[in-house]
Amino acid sequence: MPKNVLVAYGTTNGSTAEIAETVAGVLRREGLTAEARDAGSVRSAVSYDAVVVGGGLYAGHWHRDARRFVRRHGKDLEGRPLWLFSSGPLDPSASERDIPPVPWVRKAVARLDARDHVTFGGCLREGAEGWVARMILRGGRGGDFRDFGRIEEWATRIARELTRE
Repeated sequence: MPKNVLVAYGTTNGSTAEIAETVAGVLRREGLTAEARDAGSVRSAVSYDAVVVGGGLYAGHWHRDARRFVRRHGKDLEGRPLWLFSSGPLDPSASERDIPPVPWVRKAVARLDARDHVTFGGCLREGAEGWVARMILRGGRGGDFRDFGRIEEWATRIARELTRE
């Protein structure tokens, strides 16, 4: 049974980090050892039995740190249980239907034989960094569209799959 799980994430304003922390918390509650870490700070994935990688979506692209993590650690991820998630739609669509991964993530899922990918709603609050974020907020389209119940259900499925192995 895999015991040590890395939940790596790429985020700009912290929303994806909060999702990653929730996933890691559920995994720990289910009896696994799990830690959420900023993808840019991970030097090696070798010591982990399973990996979850999440990236915020920005203009149709997965966060740069999440992409770099997958490229940098691709060999270490091969053959390990791997799940990917995206966060980003600033509307309720992610809770209403399955949103497919953006093209780069879709290719990573296939190349690394990831077990699953899911897109969660995003969150954009006042004070967010970046001119695009500020423009979105000025247009009145910010808010928190994350569904933590759905996030916890997904993480529970991961934990149950890992504890069965």
